[in-house]
Amino acid sequence: MLHVTCDLCGKVLSQGDDQHFVVKVEVYAAQDPAEITEADLDDDHMEAVSDLLREMEDSLTDDDGLEQLTQHFRYDLCPHCRKKFARDPLGKETAPKFDFSEN
Repeated sequence: MLHVTCDLCGKVLSQGDDQHFVVKVEVYAAQDPAEITEADLDDDHMEAVSDLLREMEDSLTDDDGLEQLTQHFRYDLCPHCRKKFARDPLGKETAPKFDFSEN
């Protein structure tokens, strides 16, 4: 039997009793699309593509670099914690707020 607990509050979620929710988060480097010019359309890029594929093949052996590019997270939440998460997914409301004096 599969035992699932809420990753936020620790409540045990039994099958059939309470529904639970899954939150999946994917973190990856943002890339702005490159602007295409007329010269780009006229060039033959087969050699550049071949070089790029070779570089990608070589970099697949480097686990550290690949891990930093993309990360996937999965969390199981109870209905109450799902509501909390949906209301404030980045935790801005619960983050400590500092009130510094003006010295």
